Amino acid sequence: MRPDAYPASALQALIAAVPQCGQVRWLGVRPESRGEMLILDAVEARREAGLTGDHARPGPRNARQVTLIQWEHLAVISALLGREPEHAITPEDLRRNIAISGINLFSLKGRRFRVGQAILETTGWCQPCAKLEHRLGLGTFQAVRGHGGITARVIHTGIIRLGDSLEVEPLEHLE
Repeated sequence: MRPDAYPASALQALIAAVPQCGQVRWLGVRPESRGEMLILDAVEARREAGLTGDHARPGPRNARQVTLIQWEHLAVISALLGREPEHAITPEDLRRNIAISGINLFSLKGRRFRVGQAILETTGWCQPCAKLEHRLGLGTFQAVRGHGGITARVIHTGIIRLGDSLEVEPLEHLE
């Protein structure tokens, strides 16, 4: 059956069900806007403030408190740039806070999810910026488009550690 042939309620149920769980593969913060990233084993996600030690502007209106990238997309970006495995793109290169494997981050659109002890809420897509092209070379902007990950805000404070799982919070109701 074609996806557009599903009744609306069946399609909504497919969108609502996210059976995969992710895993934290990498953590980092940016203490200064253009400074070096610090790679971490654990970090505190603070409600309405983002990650401890990260320069992201705190506050409930900041939709970009935390940036996440799908671990599997790093290989795609590296391939699109023609990088050899020993020079593969890293989450640090892209200045993301958390790299997650095992789940399609785009399935988190409009959702809350638990990662470690914290609960985050997806706020949008993490688009590439022109600075990446300057830092990583010609073609980086286009290679990252559609693979840059998501932005999120912290809903519930908690510690996030390497190896922690990411689980999607159930929807309270289907619209």
